[in-house]
Order: sequence, then C-alpha cells, then structure tokens
Amino acid sequence: MADDKTPIFRQTELFRGLDDAVLDVLATNSVVKRLRRNEILFLAGEPAKGLYVIASGSVRAFRTSADGREQVIHVERAVTTIAEVPVFDDGNNPSTVAAEETTTLYFLSKQQILKIALEHPQLALAAVKLMASRLRRCAELVETLSLREVGQRLANLLLDEARGHGSKTPEGTRIKLQLTHNQLAARIGTVREVVTRMLIRLQEQGLIVHEVKEVLIPDLKMLAAYAEREHGK
Repeated sequence: MADDKTPIFRQTELFRGLDDAVLDVLATNSVVKRLRRNEILFLAGEPAKGLYVIASGSVRAFRTSADGREQVIHVERAVTTIAEVPVFDDGNNPSTVAAEETTTLYFLSKQQILKIALEHPQLALAAVKLMASRLRRCAELVETLSLREVGQRLANLLLDEARGHGSKTPEGTRIKLQLTHNQLAARIGTVREVVTRMLIRLQEQGLIVHEVKEVLIPDLKMLAAYAEREHGK
C-alpha cells in the first residue's frame, strides 16, 4: 500500500523534501478517507487530530455566519495538504472543511507529524513556507472582499477558473460552470441573487457569454482589465 501512496506524498510541498524511507513510513501509517461531494471532513473549532494529504479531488475551507451564510476562505486541490496550521500551533481547526467533489485523502496524526518534524528539520521549514503562502492568500482575500466590487470579485473567480480549467476555442475561453450560484456567492462574499445580477451585467457588457452550464469568455484581457479597474471607474 505504501508503494501506491508514496508518490502522492512526494508531490506535496510539505513532504517532498523528505527521504524516500521517511515518505514510505508516512505512507504506510496514513489512513485513507474518502468523501462524497459536500461531505464534511471536520468542523471549525473542533480539536485538530492531524492533517490530510489530498490524493484526488478537492476540498474547500470555509466559515459560516450566524445566519448560515458560507464564506469560502480557500479551495485546495490534489495534490496538497490541508489542516497544517492546527497541527503546528496546537489549536483547534480554524475553519470547516468539506469536499468539493468525490475526494480521497490520507490522514496523518498530529503526533506522527511532530515526531517527523523534530527528526527532519526540512519538514518544519517546509511547513513555515507553506503556512506563509496561506497567510498571503488570506491577506489577498481580505483585500478582495474589502476593496473590490462584487462584479470584480466574480470576474476574478471566472478568470481563475478559466486559467485552471478553461478550454481554448475560436470564440474564446470556455469553462464548465461546476458551481451553483450559491456556491459562487460563498466564494466571493455575497448572496445568490447578487451573483445572478452580476452574471447578467457581465454578459450585457460583452465580457462573458453565460450559457446553462458554461461560461464563454471572449477576451481574457478585457475581463482581467474589468476585474482590476479602480473602484468607481
């Protein structure tokens, strides 16, 4: 079983610097967990038991407001890790994590990770680098939510989807819209009705063509210019 898992561990930013023998030990001791779409992995505020390697699929980390509205903090796709922060700061889970799609993860206990980190300082250094990058992403999220209009935030999300999963066509870049309007709203800090209005507005401005389950972006540069324009212009 370790032979199947070890290459996955080697792809992660956190573990790639470790020797093959150490990776084999981690792989052997990891526990496989499979989630259905939207199934909860753990809840915000719960004691952290360890971290997870996302072997396939993707998960979202989010917080929920008192009225039940969801704000996505970040989405992680295979192959990477999730829940590193509470392992190293000995706190509770900072957010709820759920599967975006059918997802396979490998669980490692906090005790295993800390033991390896003490024996192999390069793991601790990799953890610092990884958490620093997560901090930068959180700072960018705060900036986006506070300084960008909803239409700009939606445009940026569509651009990210286009760059990561879009397909080039003679008419432009086409993306399959896997997210519902509620899910889009959770990503950009608004509500479903506003997302619907913003999609219509982007289409009226010729920046997108919104079809049933797809979005066509005729010109990525034009959409990017809209996303980055100064407030009020």
